[in-house]
Amino acid sequence: MGSCLPPVSLLITHRQRLAALRVACSPPSLNPATARLHPSFSSLSAHRAPDSSRALTRGLSSVYLPLHWKTPRPVPPMRNHLPVDAEAHRTVPFTLGLSRMPMINSHLVCPTPSLPPQSLMDSTYSALKKRVREALLVEWASLFPTPSYYLHPPALHPRPFMGLGKFVAVRIYQMRAGKSYVAAHPTWRSPDADTSCPCCGLEPATFEHAILSCPSRQHSRSRLPHGVTDVGPEAPIWSALPLLKRLATFIGVTSTGFPPSRFPPTTPPSSLPVPLSPLRVPPPVFRVFSLAEV
Repeated sequence: MGSCLPPVSLLITHRQRLAALRVACSPPSLNPATARLHPSFSSLSAHRAPDSSRALTRGLSSVYLPLHWKTPRPVPPMRNHLPVDAEAHRTVPFTLGLSRMPMINSHLVCPTPSLPPQSLMDSTYSALKKRVREALLVEWASLFPTPSYYLHPPALHPRPFMGLGKFVAVRIYQMRAGKSYVAAHPTWRSPDADTSCPCCGLEPATFEHAILSCPSRQHSRSRLPHGVTDVGPEAPIWSALPLLKRLATFIGVTSTGFPPSRFPPTTPPSSLPVPLSPLRVPPPVFRVFSLAEV
């Protein structure tokens, strides 16, 4: 989840759908694969390859037949269709009643008055790709649900805090997931450990307490932007890079989420002990060398 990379099985299906969408939306006069689709394919162009019908099965087994796009594929399939037909037919669930498939790169073909405006076709193609991405997220959440402690939904794009540097980004991700070195985040080694904050001892040391309310970090909390009162899954801080940079500075200064044995918390400047007497430095001693010694 943190890497924004779906499971391989879902990613393969997603890539196949996008490839099928490119085939279905390409101009048939430019893409040979699109030109070989069945004449019933709902394209804005009537151009088809000369062998796009029964002759395309020449040399193949007799069980291969062109796929009629206006007829739903039987489940389970009773016959095998041409590979290009079966691949492009993946786009049917995402058309949602669309009468004609949009055409990308239509400026490369001869202008035709019957074609819709290019801006309209581009927006329709973007909407189809968005539906494909939404289907991937739905399948990801249903087939591979996140653990109960991870409250953030799946995403396909890296989150802004992933660009803050490997060490700080890992600290933020672990604390968001509830699996960090913060005392209230139990591990498999010590599930029954004390969850009280080791710095103040007033509340359980959760992610929210360590960032927003721990009294021992009050001095360093001035590095956070004013008005940041939430670090939950829907908080605005997770989508604003300037706020995340200030949060990374606060985490670095206070060592929040760091391994306690390797990175002890730093002492705020206001609480540093004042020396009782100035440090006495002995005066330097100079020696004069004679010419014989040199």
